[in-house]
Amino acid sequence: MRKSFTILWNSLRLTFQELKVNKLRTLLSLIGISFGIFCIIGVLATVNSLKLNIQNELSSLGTNSIYIDKWDYMGGADYPWWKYQKRPSPKYRESLMLKQRSQLASHVAFQLESRSTVNYGDVSLLSVNVTGVTPDEQSINPVEIQYGRYLSSNEFKFGNAAAVIGYTNAEDLFGNPERALGKAVKLFNTKVTIIGVLKKTGASLTGFNSDQAIMVPYQFARKYLDEDNASPKIIVKADESISSEALYNELRGIMRSIRMLGPRDEDNFSLNKVSAMADQVNSIFGSINLGGWAIGILSLVVGAFGISNIMFVTVKERTPIIGLKKAIGAKSRSILSEFLLEAAIISILGGLIGILLVYVLTIVLSGALGFPVFISMPILLLAIFICLVIGVVSGIIPAYSAAKLDPVVAIRSK
Repeated sequence: MRKSFTILWNSLRLTFQELKVNKLRTLLSLIGISFGIFCIIGVLATVNSLKLNIQNELSSLGTNSIYIDKWDYMGGADYPWWKYQKRPSPKYRESLMLKQRSQLASHVAFQLESRSTVNYGDVSLLSVNVTGVTPDEQSINPVEIQYGRYLSSNEFKFGNAAAVIGYTNAEDLFGNPERALGKAVKLFNTKVTIIGVLKKTGASLTGFNSDQAIMVPYQFARKYLDEDNASPKIIVKADESISSEALYNELRGIMRSIRMLGPRDEDNFSLNKVSAMADQVNSIFGSINLGGWAIGILSLVVGAFGISNIMFVTVKERTPIIGLKKAIGAKSRSILSEFLLEAAIISILGGLIGILLVYVLTIVLSGALGFPVFISMPILLLAIFICLVIGVVSGIIPAYSAAKLDPVVAIRSK
């Protein structure tokens, strides 16, 4: 053990001495490793952070939920929008029939969405996202209340002019969001009482920003919105014990029955699984990760040749010293270990520079994207492992050639 520490200490000392004496040569070799690690870890950290953020947002849509709409959410290059446009929109009565007939669904919600102006005194908010919701909405897509309360069962039942408002909207209308409680705003040319303020969540990559939204009972919204033109959708959620595939098959059968489609008739609705959206996200980010690996590996190969070149030059410069060490009893494996450690240390130094650059990148991206971008511990350990492997692979041939030197020939060399 003591001998191993001695070899490690000597390797560290000689490595830093090499850095000090041959700054430019070493720096040029480190650039390849640094850039390679920056590409790989930078892409992995950014993509994993983005992926985690989107997955969290998709989870907020209901981990085992299906959105029934006339539109297919998966999109694509050959998206037949003209076909979906002709489909009938989901209806509230269909959501009631689904809830009655489904054996697997635990919650069924109906939702309308529109843009409208909200007024309070002399202040007007244009194009506010107004969502008409039914009672099961909170069980499927729960929202947190910062001030006040959520919509009550009676408000849902009778379609009362009550609303829960987003934090930013409350701030824009009243200055202090807490002051929004009990105030009457003008929505659809009707006075609506604010009963709650949503907790601030920030922008969402899924397109919905609760901070800039206002939620009202469906029975109230339907009085002022044309149901067919208010992005109607039915949202169905099952317990986690139920597979999304089983729920999908049941809902497809029920919807075909409700719409009285014949055996040969094509579906005139889309069942959009949240789990399928998550799979698509994983596929997209997997491709991005591969791109980062491809660029990074190319840079690492260049860096590996640089380190290998340094080690060959170092072996040549230290040949007399190597001969002297072997003459006084140093074993070949000690010489081999010394040079391998030196190569690994140089590679790790390059990797640390790359990780430092990635850290700076995460700070910049966190501010620009509006969500935390970070280097996770597995990614950090991966970076160190890559550096170790690159260092050992780059140094193996120079180290082996040093270990096999004849002590007499080595001492006489200049």
